Order: sequence, then structure tokens, then C-alpha cells
Amino acid sequence: MNVKRTRRQHLARAKFALPSFVTLLSIACGFGSIVITVDNAHVGDPANYRLAAILLVLAGIFDALDGFVARATGTSSEFGVQLDSIADVMNFGCAPALLLYTYGFVPLGADHPTMLRAGAVACFMFVTCGALRLARFNVSVGRTDPRYFVGMPITAGAACVASVVVAWPDPANSLPHALGIIALMVSVGGLMVSTIRFPSSKQPMNKLVMLLIAIGLALLAWLQMRFFVLFFLLYISVTLLINIGWKLGWRGLAKPRVYKD
Repeated sequence: MNVKRTRRQHLARAKFALPSFVTLLSIACGFGSIVITVDNAHVGDPANYRLAAILLVLAGIFDALDGFVARATGTSSEFGVQLDSIADVMNFGCAPALLLYTYGFVPLGADHPTMLRAGAVACFMFVTCGALRLARFNVSVGRTDPRYFVGMPITAGAACVASVVVAWPDPANSLPHALGIIALMVSVGGLMVSTIRFPSSKQPMNKLVMLLIAIGLALLAWLQMRFFVLFFLLYISVTLLINIGWKLGWRGLAKPRVYKD
């Protein structure tokens, strides 16, 4: 009996450790991206920049899986929530900011030191906005409509900036290129701390959603690496149009519910 009880206890502990293990895999991908980015900072190999960006996408996949595993196994815990938030700051705040800094500004640093410092400030703003977005999310759980995110999720923000590197891995070689990256980091950071409502994956599935998924897969097969840039352009544009439509009285999509304390 004692042996069976001990075995059950070990299985229960392993079960509760599984979501955290998946989170650690996400951290491993984020840390791997940072290592590759740092090693490539003064080399500028486009293949390594793309690999660092792809690792961030993989970190995002594991980040989604840890919550799914926790819900599927009934092992959600406060520890897991805190670990996930810490992982998100590194994986989707610091790692993409460092990647875009070395990709967009370090190559120009010797000839344009002012642009190098401006790029550092823009990347710091991205990290700051991501951290603020996570803090707001953590204190808003249960107080906002789960069908919508308040502000762009940090995982989507990281994937958005990383998609530029995936699509065009050659590092910046001109001031207009670097200025475009500054605009990208500042605008995505601003979207993360905004009050714009972004649809979440908890939207009900219907024929339109299934059609959009099918179209997305077809575009992925056609555009390949550049698909992700198009996806985020459409994601942000459609979200902004929906929010404007709500302001103007459009009711084609249910507005977020307002919760009172």
C-alpha cells in the first residue's frame, strides 16, 4: 500500500510539474535566441538573425502550450502563472528587443552613433511597454472580457517585430531602414499599452473563422517567410477598424463586456 501511495504521489508531482516544464522549454528557446543574437552582433549573418527570430516564434508556441497543458491536466497553479509571466518578460520583451537592436542598429553604429543610441531607446521602450502590458494583464484577470485582450498581447508584439527579421534577415544598411525599425518598435510598444481591444483565441469558431484559417494557410504556402509580416499587418489593421467601428456604433461583432468591481 505504501509503495502504491508513494507511486501515486510521484505521478501527481510529475503531473503538476509538466506545465512548468513546457514553460522552461519556452525559456530555453528565448535564451537560445539571445545567445545567437549576441554571438551574431558583430558578424551580421542573416541566417543567424533569422534563426534567432524563429526561436522566438517557437518560444511563443511553447508559451501557448503550457497553458493548454495546465488546463487539460487540471494542474493550473499560482506558481505556474508567476513563472509564465517571468518567462514572458525575457522571451517576448528582452529577447526580441535585443534581436532588433543588433539587427537594426549595431551594423550602423560605427558611422552613426546617434542612431545607435536612438535604437537602444526605442528597443528599451518596447521592453518597458511589454512589462507594463504583462503587469496590467496580471491584475486584470477576471475583470475583463476573456474574448478580448486589452492592448496587443506581448507574445503577438514579439512575433510582430520578429516577423520582419524572418522575412528580411539581412541587417539594416541604411538610415531609412533603421528609422523604420524605430517606428516599428515604438508603434508595437504603444499598441501593447493601449486600451485597444484585440480579439483573443476565445472567440467562438464559425464558418468565417474557418475560412480565414484556410486562406491563411494558403497564403503561408505561397508567401512562405513573408506571410507573417502580411499577417500582422492585417491583424493590426482589422483590429483598429473593429475598434473604430465600435466607436461609430457598429454592432457586427459583439463589443467587450464591461465588468464592474
